[in-house]
Amino acid sequence: MVISSERRVFVAGSTGAIGQVLCRLLIEDGWLVVGTTRSKEKAEHLRTLGVDPVVVDVYDREALMSAVDAAKPNVVVHQLTDLPKDFTPEAMTVARPRNARIREVGTDNLVAAAVAAGAKRFVAQSIAFAYASGQPPFSEESPLDASTYSSVIHLEKRVLESDLEGVVLRYGKLYGPNTWTLDPPEEIPLHVEAAADAARRAMTLGLGVYNLVEDETTVTNSKAKRELEWKPEFRMPVS
Repeated sequence: MVISSERRVFVAGSTGAIGQVLCRLLIEDGWLVVGTTRSKEKAEHLRTLGVDPVVVDVYDREALMSAVDAAKPNVVVHQLTDLPKDFTPEAMTVARPRNARIREVGTDNLVAAAVAAGAKRFVAQSIAFAYASGQPPFSEESPLDASTYSSVIHLEKRVLESDLEGVVLRYGKLYGPNTWTLDPPEEIPLHVEAAADAARRAMTLGLGVYNLVEDETTVTNSKAKRELEWKPEFRMPVS
């Protein structure tokens, strides 16, 4: 298959729950996918998916700049998080500052690398449960809770104010394979495969911010349905 220069993507966080599904979808769509990991063992797993792996730490700015430049991507996708494998209150207490750091420093480094490499579009993962208190349903224009989610605001601002075509995906609470639960949570649920499909669609559709949640009364998903032609019931075909 001949890969167009406009179908090259750099996926940061390609071994995560969303990242792995996204890489599979993109390869099926004919993209050349370069995916990051910090582990040589996980790099071998990425190869089995058809991903061109690169072992790099997002905090190593110089190495990251070189990796993105070598990939020559048209699109850069930010699916990086630093969360525990299993949820416990204690684990989350430890993880929160790490995850905030990746949203701030990691995002800064990745956006800078994307701009320097000549990428056109940047798609980033955010969350749909960062809204300030108010009357639901919350839309993309509703204010975020700056006192609790300053790192989320930093990430979104950095992406949307860059010289790239910025797309921010505010995911609901994930469930499904490789997440914390197989069952949908009571509030703003989102299946991991539907989340990945939204990211796939954002590669070529839409600009700005999108809520990605299942149909419910707390957060509205109408913009994503309309502009990304996204369906929250999407699931990977059974092979």
